[in-house]
Amino acid sequence: MNQFQTEGNRTYYLKIRRSEEFRVQAINETGNRIPPEVWKPYLYFLDKESFFGLTARIDGLDLLLTPAEFVRLFQREAHHYVSFSGQTPEDETWLNLAGKVADSLNDPKLWDHISVDGEDILIDSAYGDPEIQDFLSDTIKHQLRQKGLSTAQLPFIQHFVQQAGWDGLPASDDYVMAVQLGEPQDDAFWSFKVVLRSKRGSVYWTPSKRRMDEPFDKVLPEKWRNHQQEIKEKQMLILSLCPSVENYDEDRLYHAEWTDAEVLEFLRNDAEILQSFGIEVSIPSWLKAVQESKIRVKANIHSPVKKASVVGLDQIVRFDWQFSLNGHELSMQDFQQLVAENKEFIRIGNEWVRVDSNLLMQLRKMIEEADDADWTIKDMLFQNVPEIMLEEGADEEDPLIEFHLNRSLRTLLDKLLDKRDLPETPIPENLHTELRPYQKTGFDYLVFMREEGFGLCLADDMGLGKTVQLITYLLHVHAKKPEQPSLIICPTSVLGNWQKELERFGPDLKVVTHYGSARPKGEDFQAFLQNEKPDVVLSTYGIASSDAEEIQGVHWTSITLDEAQNIKNMYTKQSRTIRKFKGDHHIALTGTPIENRLSELWSIFDFINKGYLYRIKQFQENFMIPIERDDSEETKEKLRQRIQPFLLRRTKKDPDLQLNLPEKQEQLEYCPLTPEQAALYEGLVQDTVQKMETLTGFEKKGLVLKMLSKLKQLCNHPSLYLKEPYTSAAEILPRSQKLERIVTLAGEIAERGEQCLIFTQYIGMGHLLQQAINELYGHEVPFLTGSMPKNQRDSLVAAFQNGKFPIFILSLKAGGTGLNLTAATHVLHADRWWNPAVENQATDRAYRIGQTQFVHVHKFVTIGTIEEKIDALLTQKQTMSEQFIQSSQWMTELSDSELKELFTYNL
Repeated sequence: MNQFQTEGNRTYYLKIRRSEEFRVQAINETGNRIPPEVWKPYLYFLDKESFFGLTARIDGLDLLLTPAEFVRLFQREAHHYVSFSGQTPEDETWLNLAGKVADSLNDPKLWDHISVDGEDILIDSAYGDPEIQDFLSDTIKHQLRQKGLSTAQLPFIQHFVQQAGWDGLPASDDYVMAVQLGEPQDDAFWSFKVVLRSKRGSVYWTPSKRRMDEPFDKVLPEKWRNHQQEIKEKQMLILSLCPSVENYDEDRLYHAEWTDAEVLEFLRNDAEILQSFGIEVSIPSWLKAVQESKIRVKANIHSPVKKASVVGLDQIVRFDWQFSLNGHELSMQDFQQLVAENKEFIRIGNEWVRVDSNLLMQLRKMIEEADDADWTIKDMLFQNVPEIMLEEGADEEDPLIEFHLNRSLRTLLDKLLDKRDLPETPIPENLHTELRPYQKTGFDYLVFMREEGFGLCLADDMGLGKTVQLITYLLHVHAKKPEQPSLIICPTSVLGNWQKELERFGPDLKVVTHYGSARPKGEDFQAFLQNEKPDVVLSTYGIASSDAEEIQGVHWTSITLDEAQNIKNMYTKQSRTIRKFKGDHHIALTGTPIENRLSELWSIFDFINKGYLYRIKQFQENFMIPIERDDSEETKEKLRQRIQPFLLRRTKKDPDLQLNLPEKQEQLEYCPLTPEQAALYEGLVQDTVQKMETLTGFEKKGLVLKMLSKLKQLCNHPSLYLKEPYTSAAEILPRSQKLERIVTLAGEIAERGEQCLIFTQYIGMGHLLQQAINELYGHEVPFLTGSMPKNQRDSLVAAFQNGKFPIFILSLKAGGTGLNLTAATHVLHADRWWNPAVENQATDRAYRIGQTQFVHVHKFVTIGTIEEKIDALLTQKQTMSEQFIQSSQWMTELSDSELKELFTYNL
């Protein structure tokens, strides 16, 4: 065992999960999970790289570690009185591997067995155990990321790391070695040298011009001559980091004359590598100042049409080009001459200016294409020119290209940006509902973007009807009988909801689900689609990822991702796989396009319009770093303007929508039973139906009520029915999609800064919700029950109203009346009370006088069970008097055949 343990030590047992990174939990000797804040200091107590744990990342009860961090932390001796051990043999194997990988990273022989293939680092089979090769490859990738380097740069540093290690060259007490780039004299060549300076000095030494070619032992000053072999070896290692440097004499200090192109290549690649290993790089101060200088292109854009009366992204535009460089105006002839000379650095007046000759050629090509071709607004949106979406005269510092639209084109573009005056699309006659005005706008937008060939993100707030807008769109699209079906990918917990909503609002659509162990695979999948000819295929994220080959074999009429934040982590296999799926139209539905980081927005846009937000590295440089690190308002606005045409976002607080929305919206949330629940459900029904046949009327009533309670608990979670204790969220949630959906929804509501009430009839269900929400989201969730003293009850109500906590669980009997909880904008009914008046009284804790916000009511129903059937009966019996449907007693009056049908589980 990997226990660095002495008598009297405290031991933490680690549960280790690995995907793209490691998630580590600690359990003490009594089996309790321990928050990372408690045990983290003992793990990091010697770790200078993380400032002794200051930069550690925590997610709930998980400590998040990259492979490189995992190896670094678990290769060394543990704390002198706290030890760490694997909870299981598999966890222990990971800990042992950390030591093996650490040994390999310090083994010079390793680098003779490494090669690079695209983004992959390959280690040949001749080196080490197969079990550590993948781990070792991932660790090296993270080592590169920590130094700001890419996998493609690994070949340039292999020799250096093999000889000097990842920490770089050992420091000398007497001198510092550096590389120096000297500016050209009289427009001639640049000079590039390896130079030395005293440890405490700032002036670089290099041999005089006439002695440059003499060997080390002749030219080195006396104070450094004893170090000549060391200096010679360090120079070889430094130059090994410079791909630009090829053949040279190893016995003398290196010097060379470089062209503009060679200097630019050094600045783009070599300098970054040298600095990542702590090598000093000296370049002229003016060169640092102009590294980002660009030629400025201004295009006055005109349209031959004086008035843009209708939206059309195919509107042809004309350009009037103007150029300037650092404030100096250039004619088209000057610009063409710059391109022809192919120089990187030029003098303008008394100053040096760097220009990117490659970029100049790209600009010339773009200008020629624009002049020769009939460019449209649509063409321009996908060029790397986000400034097109800036207002006329916006203050943008030195943009690459600045577009100025004339009034008619600005009006045209505004329609797209603001979603105003979109072409009207008739609502399909077979839609079984009415669209609100804002939903009609969403439908028109979906159709318009499809016709223009653009994907989009429909990011309306929860409860505004993204589902019905998409169903209307699907009815419109499939009325034309396309050859291929549309695909909807959603979380498992809402799969049943989609089935019901499609059946309710678009019954003419033929819908099939690709889910479950009996789903067709391989060639059978294609045959299934050909035979069934569905309009819509419903699947889940997990199935879509595991059945990627089948789904990638179809070019879908449309692909919709519901809860699209499920692909927010661009590095996961699920996200990478789903972003590769192909369809005529890509749509993302989400109420939260950004939950934590801008990379989540990039991932969604990479699915809907690949390439529009650039490659991820460029997106990081252009947007993520300025916004997330520097909080740049200017960059935020630039990003907002760039994504605006492809994102439709309405919230419940929008004044234009409030007039069209009800003050309260009730929505059924359908959840399927898990296989475990279904088996228990059928067993209980069969056993009880047999007993009913032998009982008198009074006894039968008692049995029905008892069974009703058991079935309702079973629909909530099998552990309530089986009377099992709580274990962990990871073990509890997969056993009930209803519980998982409630916990997830409550967590999302809290993360958006809103508050919600959760009503349940069962104390056990309340405790499951409490513990799972706390474990996953870190919220302390109070549970108001009938046994709670009045003072405590009043105190909790006041605290909730004052926003002290976002989620409040209430027993339906204890919290159903007499409370004012208008701070809540969501009410979640975990289990159904068969008297609608009782449910309404509970809902009215939030929806009452004093409530100024829209209230969204979610009623959770398990598909095919008594919950769904009772809900249908209550809907049918809405004309009954309230005196009749006062409780569940009315169900005992049903006949035996009606009861049997009521209780039977229908898949």
